[in-house]
Amino acid sequence: MNLQGFLIVLSGPSGAGKNTLMNTVIPNIPNLQYSVSATTRKPRQGEHNGEDYFFVTDEEFDQLIADDELLEWANFCGNRYGTPKFFVKEMIDQGKTVIMDVDIQGALQIKEKIQEVVLVFLLPPTWDELRNRLTKRGKDPQEAIRQRLERSYEELRHIIDYDYFIINDKVEKAAERLHTIINAEWCRVARADLSEIQTLGSHMR
Repeated sequence: MNLQGFLIVLSGPSGAGKNTLMNTVIPNIPNLQYSVSATTRKPRQGEHNGEDYFFVTDEEFDQLIADDELLEWANFCGNRYGTPKFFVKEMIDQGKTVIMDVDIQGALQIKEKIQEVVLVFLLPPTWDELRNRLTKRGKDPQEAIRQRLERSYEELRHIIDYDYFIINDKVEKAAERLHTIINAEWCRVARADLSEIQTLGSHMR
């Protein structure tokens, strides 16, 4: 049966474990494709254009924005990152589930352009655990951690804009929950070719 692919967007506070969760599920779910972003950042050693990122110039990125070819975009550490429409559409047309992680603002931008997008909010088991995870990273001073936590409290208000939530207490359990969500979405009647279902029904009479 031919099924329409779809886009699933994962958001959540910094430290909730979005990258770890995606790295866990992508190798284990058939037809699950990570969304490749466009960026103005220079390639790092070992990175390949079209696989890790679509590396573009500032002028090319400006043109993507002008032509409305990005589902969302943002500035980060002096570089710009965005989600190309063409890649997501191509993968969906091939019947794949496309998965990506973006912040809440980016997710809501995408929701405005793709009504059928599936939004999943990833939560830490507790806020104390989130604080511990941010501290253990050893990347940020205490003031930056405090600001990240405050931002997380603000982000939580947007959970009502999402379709599902997952509590990331243990990554294996969180991966099972995400897999269940993806399987459920594949069973939506709206994604199926109804003519094939009707044909199947006629053969059962």
